[in-house]
Amino acid sequence: MQLPHKHSATGTTIFTVMSALAAKYNAINLSQGFPDFPIDERLAALLHEAAAGNYNQYAPMAGLPMLREAIANDFKRRYDLQLDADKEITITPGATYGIYTAFTSFLQPGDEVIVLEPAYDSYIPNIEMNGAKAVCVPLTAPMFSVDWNKVKDAITPKTRAIIINTPHNPAGSVWSAADWQQLADLVRDTEMLIISDEVYEQLIFDGRKHYSVLEHDELRQRSFAIFSFGKVFNNTGWKMGYVIAPPLLTDAFRHIHQFIAFSINTPAQYALAQYLQQDSLPKVGALMQQKRDYFLQLLQELPFTLHHKTAGSYFQIAGYENISGLPDLEFAQWLTKEYGVATIPLSPFYCDKKDDRMIRFCFAKKESTLEAAVERMRRLNTVSKTQF
Repeated sequence: MQLPHKHSATGTTIFTVMSALAAKYNAINLSQGFPDFPIDERLAALLHEAAAGNYNQYAPMAGLPMLREAIANDFKRRYDLQLDADKEITITPGATYGIYTAFTSFLQPGDEVIVLEPAYDSYIPNIEMNGAKAVCVPLTAPMFSVDWNKVKDAITPKTRAIIINTPHNPAGSVWSAADWQQLADLVRDTEMLIISDEVYEQLIFDGRKHYSVLEHDELRQRSFAIFSFGKVFNNTGWKMGYVIAPPLLTDAFRHIHQFIAFSINTPAQYALAQYLQQDSLPKVGALMQQKRDYFLQLLQELPFTLHHKTAGSYFQIAGYENISGLPDLEFAQWLTKEYGVATIPLSPFYCDKKDDRMIRFCFAKKESTLEAAVERMRRLNTVSKTQF
């Protein structure tokens, strides 16, 4: 039986590959982006309260009204933005689903979408599954900033959209207000739409501000903004996210959404709605910055190269040129098998598998987990590159 190939990616995702390798070799998993510490007890209790209170049947297609209202109030408080909970907010089973459904709501065969690389590995398959073409534009390493001349050169009459990710996975770079203005200047006289992946929006460090596409009045009218409760409240297994877009785009999104998922986990929606109304929520950015700083302190004892401190997200990129000349995938596999620490190589985040000899660590872990991982890697200080 011959089945069609819906996208150009082969095999399973690098996250599946490295997590499976970590399990096989009993390695500490600093590859996939998930915390290993408990969620807030109040949030866990609210999930139990939801089930006990009979919030167990289908929710409305757009999401529980109480959750959409809580999100609107949260954005008013944090961004001073006015959102229409009924017409602009849709609850989704995670952010990756939201990205795919947003693309599906408008892409047609022959369209092009600009992707800034390195990029989260679902973007290009999502684009290709809709019959469109990904046009890859590299960010400028090692700071992974945008080269706006390259973006401008990539725009053609077929360009239908561009996908943005800030704070960035895997690089940890963060867009400035000037970046959004540069984008606005480029798309102003086009019909390009924007997918803005902002799942790490509250995990931002060193006093920086997260600038959302929703804060730019001009861009907001042509944008889908994607968010994740899992990344903010450390409950990635709940697979809960939401999409904010103007009414026209929200209608198009829901036209697709109603025939894919339709209704999202009702008890989790209730729990999140109630949790967002708590008087004091954990300072998630401060918590994750503490973990980043502690991990960077530990890494100073190892021969990795740190070109910059991550400005946001769960992740820190490191070069390994002082340790090995292996390609990054082979190095990550070697580190997992021989040292018991799993990471993610950067080359799978590029359409041409560009290899800058860098790996990505996830530091969203307990301190004891980070300490154990670094302890296992201490032997790297005695490794000679000549053996490779």
